[in-house]
Amino acid sequence: MPLTPTDRRALKARAHALDPVVIIGGQGLSPTVLKEIDVSLKGHELIKVKVAGEDRETRALMLREICAATGAEPVQSIGRMLVLYRENAEAPSKPPRPKRKPQRATKRSFQNIR
Repeated sequence: MPLTPTDRRALKARAHALDPVVIIGGQGLSPTVLKEIDVSLKGHELIKVKVAGEDRETRALMLREICAATGAEPVQSIGRMLVLYRENAEAPSKPPRPKRKPQRATKRSFQNIR
């Protein structure tokens, strides 16, 4: 299912603070790199990939190839940074946070009032 513009905007905001987890170097896009991207998407759902030393058209081609091979959705491509998202259906849901106990009303002391 393709991402809606609202989903894409929210994912861009989440990805802003992330560091790249995979760096594609001089060897290009190899099966080992694709496997590492797949493993990272399983663990994180949203990742950044840095492409070193390629021109714009090659980076766009790599993005399409990565998405086709891993089933990820492209979120953003800025400069040499690619942001990818793939929903992880196996991810355990976070347990609900325990509710805080209600605070007791403080007792007022009227001993010091004149």
